[in-house]
Amino acid sequence: MEVIVKETYEQVSQAAARVVARVLNAKPNAVLGLATGSTPLGLYQELIRMHKDEGLDFSQVTTFNLDEYVGLPKSHPQSYHYFMRENLLKHINIPKQNAYIPSGTTDNYEAFCAWYEQRIRDCGGIDLQVLGIGGDGHIAFNEPSSSLGSRTRIKTLARQTIEDNARFFNSPDEVPIYAITMGVGTILEAREIVLLANGEKKAQAVANALEGPITTMNTASALQLHRKAMCILDRPAAGKLKMLDYYEWIQAKMPNAP
Repeated sequence: MEVIVKETYEQVSQAAARVVARVLNAKPNAVLGLATGSTPLGLYQELIRMHKDEGLDFSQVTTFNLDEYVGLPKSHPQSYHYFMRENLLKHINIPKQNAYIPSGTTDNYEAFCAWYEQRIRDCGGIDLQVLGIGGDGHIAFNEPSSSLGSRTRIKTLARQTIEDNARFFNSPDEVPIYAITMGVGTILEAREIVLLANGEKKAQAVANALEGPITTMNTASALQLHRKAMCILDRPAAGKLKMLDYYEWIQAKMPNAP
């Protein structure tokens, strides 16, 4: 896995945006996999700036989001439909019908999950998947013990995830217990993956994912198996990497590093 270390969260966001722009410039009708949460906010702000100031074009782009809370309607302020609309989609020129987000209120979750997987295949697969990482090492809502071959499905959230996400709700009791999420196996089929992490609280999860064993107890560790995965970190998030000096040496020798 390629590891890029930046000094600040702003630099992480800018570097990730350059990766997205590279993909779109090479393939204007690229399929992007998108994440929610606080980590990618800076990335989305930079993409909006690049769209407005530099003409970065999303008119042929298709997006698939990783996950959604079960039970929250699209209009709920903490739904990921609302998050994506407010923080990215309404600010760029992507056609509304090209932005796919899992439904948290479908009448048949099993059928919807199968449809979502098929829709990704019908669109040619995901060219670039953007990921964050949970404090316990999960990607999307693939909690510890999730199968590394899993597909889109309903997942029960771990207590730590509920506690971590409670800051977005009035109380932990309001956080949904279930989510619909892409599986690890689905994520690994993306042609490229970029994992973003910032802050000291993510340092141990990042170290375990990048330098620990591949294990279901840290589902981000499965990215070690991917042929074209990149991890962009700020310095606090990289603080527990044993091979940090090596990663930075490699980065210094890469003239085209983001």
